[in-house]
Amino acid sequence: MAAASDPMEPSKPPHPLHQIAETPTHKLLLKQWLKEEELILQRISLKESQIHSLRHDITSLFIFFFLFHSFSLLLLFNAAASSSSSSTLSPGLCRRLWIPSLCSLLCSLGIIWAVRYKTDMETHLEKLLQREKEDGTLLGKCLEELKRKGLEFDLLKEVDALRRAKSLRIEAKAVRKWSPRDLVTLFFISVSCLVLGLMRVILCN
Repeated sequence: MAAASDPMEPSKPPHPLHQIAETPTHKLLLKQWLKEEELILQRISLKESQIHSLRHDITSLFIFFFLFHSFSLLLLFNAAASSSSSSTLSPGLCRRLWIPSLCSLLCSLGIIWAVRYKTDMETHLEKLLQREKEDGTLLGKCLEELKRKGLEFDLLKEVDALRRAKSLRIEAKAVRKWSPRDLVTLFFISVSCLVLGLMRVILCN
């Protein structure tokens, strides 16, 4: 006959997940953290799609900027060529230079403002996305600790540590004299001035 099990032999402790399932406080905390983790993943996905859409809009603004000025210069060149082929270049074209110059300036300012606004939104969303990812990483670590420790997981200590890590998190901000947005704005202004100069050359010379 098989030997009966020794009643004095210590029983194997239950799995940490079983311990959590049998403890209301730990079970409730696990459910809350799993739900919060799912919400964080949804917010991360939403912000990533918003950033992708903003970058597409910025690219479209770049293309429109160059297409508009290229088309404007082409029209002005054709008008000046037609005038010079029929007779001497009409001085009226040069006197009316302010009309295309004003249109070009207004278009450039509008596009520069739109690009600046879009890039500011992109930077803001990137910071929020980074914060969400950091929150997700902290929450994931706490979830792993809870699943691994079971009843040994100190609710007060661990939850307080999570809150303290979130509140004391300091974003490192490098001091920059020039940001990429400033360089983009400077580039657009330079191209706009170049276009104005080409307009004067085409119509007055």
